[in-house]
Amino acid sequence: MAKKLNLQPLGTRVLVQPLEQESKTASGLLLPETAKEKPQTGLVVAVGDDEDIKVNVNDKVLFAKYSGTEFKLDGTEYLLLESSDVLAKFLS
Repeated sequence: MAKKLNLQPLGTRVLVQPLEQESKTASGLLLPETAKEKPQTGLVVAVGDDEDIKVNVNDKVLFAKYSGTEFKLDGTEYLLLESSDVLAKFLS
């Protein structure tokens, strides 16, 4: 992420920027916004100060579907999660 974020998660929380899913199906059909599922993948933007957090900034992660607190900051959507809601991280 290029811009500096003035937000630091506390404890075991992780700040994630959700990654939008494709707006087309495999067969090429365009999906309207209402038909899209909630994203479950994202990019870790910041992590709390707890030693037990197993992800780092810039990790791409898979998180629980209906977890966390959604909010917008400077026009960008973020999700604040407990680290236990992060299910896996993608290996590069």
